[in-house]
Amino acid sequence: MKTFLLAFGALISIVNPLSGAFIFFGATRELDRRVRAQVSRWVAIYAFCICAASLYVGAYVLLFFGISIPVLRVAGGIIVAMSGWRMLSEPDATEQRRSETPNPRSVDVSPSRLAFYPLTMPLTTGPGTISVAISLGAGRPSGFHAPLLEFFVETLAAVALLALSVYVFYRNSARLADLVGPTGTSIVVRLSAFLLFCIGIQVLWNGASELLGTLPLGSVGTS
Repeated sequence: MKTFLLAFGALISIVNPLSGAFIFFGATRELDRRVRAQVSRWVAIYAFCICAASLYVGAYVLLFFGISIPVLRVAGGIIVAMSGWRMLSEPDATEQRRSETPNPRSVDVSPSRLAFYPLTMPLTTGPGTISVAISLGAGRPSGFHAPLLEFFVETLAAVALLALSVYVFYRNSARLADLVGPTGTSIVVRLSAFLLFCIGIQVLWNGASELLGTLPLGSVGTS
């Protein structure tokens, strides 16, 4: 169970489905409850696929395209920070939206399409999650023997439990919002958006600092 606890603890701390549920509700509050439930299911499915792919083939994909982990963090950090800033800067029009649209609206786009960007990538499983998953996958045992099989089973179980947590919290995001009320939801959404912006800056800085650390000292001094 050591690998399972390590993988699940590392992934759940970054994904944080509880705070993500309020961001999810803030982005889908105008959708019909049934559509929101379908979107939450697809977000969980996509999150499972992204984490599993990052664990098992992520390092090989990055190596094939010549992309380093620091570059992934810089690019992903920019996207996460922009998403957080967009949610933070848009006007708080909860009551106005309720008066203008008394009934939840349905959309013509399929829930599977709505769920991927930006709800799954990068808001739920962003570059931080992918980086952690790739790092966990890089530590797999070498060779085809029992420890490798145990690694696959335990990490797959950890990813499955993570996806289930995302589904449960996102599916019940409206109930969580009702529990804290409209004002509390607005506050939590704003705070979560600010934290999301800070996470994006932190991920960006981590990647940028690693890239700067690879520069020769002479180039840094002359620049």
